[in-house]
Amino acid sequence: MHFNKINNLISKNISVDFYKYIGVGSIAALVDISIFSVFAKLLGLNYLIVALVSFTIATFVNYIFSIKYVFKSGLRYKKSIEIFVVYLVSFIGLVLNEIILYILIDLLFIEIIFSKIVATGIIFFWNYLIRKNYIF
Repeated sequence: MHFNKINNLISKNISVDFYKYIGVGSIAALVDISIFSVFAKLLGLNYLIVALVSFTIATFVNYIFSIKYVFKSGLRYKKSIEIFVVYLVSFIGLVLNEIILYILIDLLFIEIIFSKIVATGIIFFWNYLIRKNYIF
């Protein structure tokens, strides 16, 4: 019986963190997709360059809201190391994002905004799992 209580507590905490991260991730995704839409779709700038900029800005937004509402900052690493690791993991996410966009847009000819939404959704899970298990 004791293990069931512990398991339920762990499951509840994971669920709460995940739901909070959905909120934070949604805000960051809105920032990312909005910037991407304006500069890549409306203004016609190179979508890979725009994706780099929009993703970087969204990563900053995500980090600020994540440490305020989802994760406890400074538990595993000093603040400076934590920020470095977040951006290192985010850089890998950025590379994956760019690859996904290239495949969807240039190879499969899928509409640019839909492709960005798909890529953002995939990277959302990458970010959450790595941050939850290895950073915070």
